Amino acid sequence: LRLDEKVRVVVFKSEVKGVFCAGADLKERAKMDDAEVGHFVRRLRNLMDEIAALPVPTIAAIDGYALGGGLELALACDLRVAASSAKMGLIETTRGLLPGAGGTQRLPRCVGIGLAKELIFTGRQIDGQEAFSMGLVNHTVPQNDVGDAAYQRALALAKEILPQAPFAVKMGKLAINRGMEVDIASGMAIEGMCYAQNIPTRDRQEGMAAFREKRPPQFTGK
Repeated sequence: LRLDEKVRVVVFKSEVKGVFCAGADLKERAKMDDAEVGHFVRRLRNLMDEIAALPVPTIAAIDGYALGGGLELALACDLRVAASSAKMGLIETTRGLLPGAGGTQRLPRCVGIGLAKELIFTGRQIDGQEAFSMGLVNHTVPQNDVGDAAYQRALALAKEILPQAPFAVKMGKLAINRGMEVDIASGMAIEGMCYAQNIPTRDRQEGMAAFREKRPPQFTGK
C-alpha cells in the first residue's frame, strides 16, 4: 500500500460482525514464555507504527468491539468512525498488563493526558457516543441492520478526500504528524519544507488553472 501510487485512502474494517478487533488472544498468549511475549508485542508495535506511517490518510471503521490492541490499531489510523453501539477501551490493566502497541502514546495525543490516564488506569470501555464526545473518534453513527454503519460513514469520508490533490494531502499528513512531535517553531519549518515540495507539482498548477477557468480540478498525484 505504501508503494502503490493509485491508493489515495485506506479504510480499515472487520469482516466479523460486531467486532472491529478484540485485541490479543489471551489463550494463545498464556502459552508463551516471557521472551515470546516480548517478541510478539514488539512485532505488534512495529505493525502499528507501519500503519501510522502510511503516507495516505487512513480511516478506522469501528462497527463493534475495539479493545486493547484493537483500539491501538484504530489509534494508529488518522481518522476514526464508530457506530454508537461500538465498545472501545484499552482494557489491558484488567488483565494485569498495560497497553504495549502504542496505546500509552497515541491515546493521550488524541484525547489529552487526563482522559487517557483515566481510561488506561481504569480499563473502562466506552461506547461510540462517549468516544465522540471526548474526541477519540471523528464521527459516530447509529448502527444499521447490516451492522456496517461505521464502514459506510468511513467510505463517505474517504470519498470526500479522494477528489483532493493526492500529493498535497500526503504532505499535509506528513506536516501534521511531524509537527505534532516538536515545538511550534520547528513545526513551522517542517510545514515550510512540505510546502516547498508541493510548489512544483502539476497538481498545484492544475488547481490554479481550474480555479481560473471555474471548473473542477482533475488531480493526478503528479
